[in-house]
Amino acid sequence: MSAFVVKGWCPDAWRPMMAGDGLLVRVRPRLGRVPRAALLGLCRAALRHGNGEIDVTSRAGLQIRGVREDSWRALIDALLELGLIDPHPGVDARAALLVAPDHVPGDDTHRLAGAMYARIAELPELPGKVGFAIDAGTAPVLQDAPADFRIERGASAGLILRAEGRHRGTPLGQGREIDTLVALARWFVETGGADSGRMERHAAALPTWAREQESPAMPAPRIRPGVHPLGLAVALPFGRIAAAAFMRWLEAEPAIGAVRVTPWRMLLCEAAGAIRLPADSDALIVDPIAPVLRADACVGAPACPQANAATRALARQLAPHVGGRLHVSGCAKGCARAAPADVVLTARDGVFDLAFDARAGAPPVHAGLDAAQILAHFGAA
Repeated sequence: MSAFVVKGWCPDAWRPMMAGDGLLVRVRPRLGRVPRAALLGLCRAALRHGNGEIDVTSRAGLQIRGVREDSWRALIDALLELGLIDPHPGVDARAALLVAPDHVPGDDTHRLAGAMYARIAELPELPGKVGFAIDAGTAPVLQDAPADFRIERGASAGLILRAEGRHRGTPLGQGREIDTLVALARWFVETGGADSGRMERHAAALPTWAREQESPAMPAPRIRPGVHPLGLAVALPFGRIAAAAFMRWLEAEPAIGAVRVTPWRMLLCEAAGAIRLPADSDALIVDPIAPVLRADACVGAPACPQANAATRALARQLAPHVGGRLHVSGCAKGCARAAPADVVLTARDGVFDLAFDARAGAPPVHAGLDAAQILAHFGAA
């Protein structure tokens, strides 16, 4: 039996998770940024030790798929050489830190993220899905991204610390931001937060020093595909890129010096000069209104053993015919999208249940539809 069959955590490089297509090995780049040479090395490692597919996760991680068990250790050695993982197992699991992707050296996000990485060892043992966000630009951009503890810009233009599930945060003193964040994480554990698993489910009243006083500033628009002040933002349908295709584009565009990973299934490519826009393709999209970008779909069968049907081919074909948000889920868990969608298809025993303005697994309006029936229903056949 495989040594990697246990599930129930967020995988990282040192603790991979077995899926239907092999091991998932996740990398959390420091500051969400991967230099060009390391990214090319990551692509080569994905081709050599996995199935050549790389996912961008909702927490701005890079996930190498299809890793063979007998290649896992060699992959770890390659990632260590590239400087993409910590040599001490457990550090990366504790460093579940999401950083606003548009930071620049010396700004508050960059400063505080660096300070947080330096103090990872001070954090208590936290549940596997608990994470942090440093979102200290002039306006928050990560409010719809998953995090349990957030440092973000407040309405009065100062910084606040906000616990997920609370509408307001506590103002932070200059130089004490990370002290307060670490203290709140310790409070969470000491008051039984590990039993609830996530901050927003933890019912304990916040301590007086972390009381809710100030609302976050109005959020800024998220990054959109296309030209960006730092270079070029490219969207990945369903958050996936083929390593071989990505390598070809990087090698053809020497102006790209690094790539920043976002929580929006998008990569922000830093460039010192002009970048030729990639040809519109299935891999890299720069059109912000491309229909496929309105669709969410999990990996589906056979890559996920819990999925009851293939998902992404159907989502891609159906997306141009759905006016709002589309969610195609391989099972009722709805891993690709937690929020409701205008149209949701939930696979069950090889067919799909159709619901509207709902989450995956919702009671269907139409049940037991196969792909052909769904396409015909939306005029996509």
